[in-house]
Amino acid sequence: MSICNAGTDKFGDETAYLIAMNNSMEKMMYGMIAPPTGKLDHDFVQMMMPHHQAAIDMAQVYLRFGSNAQLQRIAQEIIVEQQQEVVAMRLAIGEELPPSAPAPTRIGSIEIEIGSR
Repeated sequence: MSICNAGTDKFGDETAYLIAMNNSMEKMMYGMIAPPTGKLDHDFVQMMMPHHQAAIDMAQVYLRFGSNAQLQRIAQEIIVEQQQEVVAMRLAIGEELPPSAPAPTRIGSIEIEIGSR
């Protein structure tokens, strides 16, 4: 168990949610540790990508466990917006993008509305 998850077993039904959220935060913190390269723009993007991925991961966790329709919609928007920002940052420093993959339309048992508002 990660240090971030110490004591989460006291929260009953919320334990799985807390562990998943804490794991995404810990992954982000370790991911943001990037040795400087002397290229400020590159270093900034390397540190920001785990930050944006953590927002995506946290939104996906909320979609799996949360029940508030308004927050679910916000979580869906976070996923799309953060993915777009990662792409924009990578393009800004001349990085090639990984091959496109279809966006998931389901996370757990929650249907995601792709491209609708």
